[in-house]
Amino acid sequence: MAEVVAMRRQEDAGGPVHADLRDGILRLTLANPPANALSLATMTALQEALDAAGDDKAVLVVVIAAQGKLFSGGHDLKEMQGHRADDDRGRAFFEHTFATCSRLMQTIVALPQPVIAAVDGAATAAGCQLVASCDLAIATDRSTFGVNGIDVGLFCSTPAVALSRKIKPKHAMEMLLTGEMIDASSAREFGLINRVVPPEYLNQIVTKYAQAIAAKSPLAIRMGKQAFYAQIEKPLPEAYDIASGVMVENMLARDAAEGIDAFIGKRKPEWTGE
Repeated sequence: MAEVVAMRRQEDAGGPVHADLRDGILRLTLANPPANALSLATMTALQEALDAAGDDKAVLVVVIAAQGKLFSGGHDLKEMQGHRADDDRGRAFFEHTFATCSRLMQTIVALPQPVIAAVDGAATAAGCQLVASCDLAIATDRSTFGVNGIDVGLFCSTPAVALSRKIKPKHAMEMLLTGEMIDASSAREFGLINRVVPPEYLNQIVTKYAQAIAAKSPLAIRMGKQAFYAQIEKPLPEAYDIASGVMVENMLARDAAEGIDAFIGKRKPEWTGE
């Protein structure tokens, strides 16, 4: 599979998303600088890569990164503005764009594998939404974050969905109402990102996280991620019902039996993903 992905990367060298699979870690890089805008083509390419990853047992962790000085400036406003000349003033294109974006963000959450955002530079509007949608996010100390659609007369309603599920409502509304950018330390304080690192250590730290996750039972990771998002919006009793059911199924899995035996026997477990 690594050879197939590498070949695809060479073939799509001019495409908006590059894919590279090594040792179970799939790195998807936004490759349309300087803005790395989430154009329709970029979102479609990212969606296709994630769909393929979800069905690939060789992929244990996904990393979303970007080329250049910006992580992502959000939707391609020039592309969208150009469709105002359509007969429907762009309604059909706008609906298609936001439906595509919404599906993409939900795919990240529903993906069996954990997704880590590796952020170096600004992540604004839908770019910030992309960061918020990922399970983990590591950012450099020069990164900034904002949902600044309000500056051009657009309240970032769809980015608000992901943002409000990762940070406190008042912090989310502060960002949404003012459009002001926050620095990496504030983003960590708000709960949007996990760690702040110097630029020269970003890849090293992200790889360390990815390798730590890849070393665990892929079945347990898959079941745990699904359960985490299934329970998080539920009332407490229902959340525990969901989590308890998953724990029972997880305990019955071969990987759990192997992992516990290995722990008791003080040896390294051998995961099968079953």
